[in-house]
Formats: sequence, C-alpha cells, structure tokens
Amino acid sequence: MTVLIDESQDMQADALRGLDDNLADLRDLRADRGHTPAEPEEVEAFLESRRGVLRRLGLTGGGLATRGLVGGGIAAALVGALTKPVFADSSLDVMMLQTASSLEHLAVATYGAALGLPFISGGNAVIKTFAMTTMDQHNQHKMAFQAQTTALGGKAQDSDDPALAPMVATAKAKLMTPLDVVQLATLLEYTARDTYLADVSMFSDKKSQMIMSTVMGVETQHLATLLAVAALLPANDPTLIAIPVDASKLPAAAGSAGFPDAIPNTQHARPAQEGAVS
Repeated sequence: MTVLIDESQDMQADALRGLDDNLADLRDLRADRGHTPAEPEEVEAFLESRRGVLRRLGLTGGGLATRGLVGGGIAAALVGALTKPVFADSSLDVMMLQTASSLEHLAVATYGAALGLPFISGGNAVIKTFAMTTMDQHNQHKMAFQAQTTALGGKAQDSDDPALAPMVATAKAKLMTPLDVVQLATLLEYTARDTYLADVSMFSDKKSQMIMSTVMGVETQHLATLLAVAALLPANDPTLIAIPVDASKLPAAAGSAGFPDAIPNTQHARPAQEGAVS
C-alpha cells in the first residue's frame, strides 16, 4: 500500500504539472472562441450520453430501477435532472469541466465524512492514510477543473453533482463498517473514471483533454486500490492490509481484484452537462 500511495502521489503530480502554463492558453482560447455555443454535433454527443444514463435508470429493461437499485423518488429526481434543457450558451468544454468539478467536490465531501467515522479515523492506519491522501488529491482535481472552467469564461462549479448527491447522502447515513466505506468510495471512483473516459475525446482544447486524461489515470489507481482492499476486508485479518505486508498470506484475489476489466468501459459515466452551471 505504501508503494501504491507513493505512486498515486507521483501520478497526481504528473497530472497537474502543466496546469499553470495551460491556464494562459485557455484564456487565449476563450478570447478566440468568445461565448460560442456548443456545435450541434457536440450537443447530440452528450444528449446520447444522457439517453444512455436514462436507459440504465430503468426506462428500458434491465436498468437500475428495474432491478430495484434506485428508489422511485430518486429515480424520478434523476430523470428530471437528466431531461432539463441543455445550456445553449455554454461550450461543451465548460460543461464537461463543471461536471468533473461537481464529481470531485462530491468525492472530497464523501472521503471527509468517512474520515470522521470512528472505525475509519481510529481504525486501520493504511485505510485512513489512503483516505486522507485520496481526499487531498480529489480536492486538487476539483481546483484544477475549476481553474480551467473560469479560464474558458465559465462559472466555477463548487457544489456536489446534483444527481448523485442525494444517493450518496443516503448511502453515507448507512455506513457501518470499513467495507461499506470502501464500497461507496469505489462507486465514486468508478463514476469519475468512467465519466472522464467518456468525455475526454469530446474536448476541443487539447491541453484540457490531456489534463483530464492524466487525472483519469489517478482515479483508475484509486479504484484499483479500493477494489483490492475490498477483496481483503472480508477476511477480517488486519495483517493483510498493512505496511509492510506478507505477500505469501494474501489470497489469490488480491492480485487481480484491482483490475476486473481488461479494457475500462463507461458504464458509470455521468452526462457531460449534469453538473453544468450558468
């Protein structure tokens, strides 16, 4: 875990290294583009993303609502949020950055809440260190995305993702064990990773695209670590999640749990405009 945390910090530094130089370029891009609205093909791209989320909510067979994983009230709220008109005066780049900011804001708040729980703050030291490090990294991601947003002439998003926040609030109230915390954090990391994977090809600004790509790498490492920890926690043996660790005692699942998919997909991606503000 020490190695993973150190590698995460290195990857974090790489992800944000070019930010300061990039902001001047972003401001120039803003001047060139003015307040040009998103192109029709850009609008259609994220409308299709939105339709995909609605399908997963249960508007088609096999969705989350169909399987009972999303309550009626929450599902209705999500459908309402996802069917709002698109902001006609916002560029797609700005909307994606605002949504990314809202996901990072929610992640910071969730890790912060977890660190206030006695079984995390006074529990396994490795899990606590990981949570603290990861929360700080998510905060840096949020600030980076906000800086890019304002440099492009948009309004910085400094609130939780409006569709996910109610579900996360409900889940936080039910956190009783370290595994509960790890599973909730895993969902948030999946969501960030998948959203950035879905969005990254739609950026018109290539440097913003590069930063989101490298941030996505950090989220992927967070996710892999959480999946590995989730595989170890049911053994109820704190020596398995320790620094250093006796690798000979680790179950076979520890070696593969962090990477369940050979090729990542966008199953948990949020629509590009979900966290947009005008």
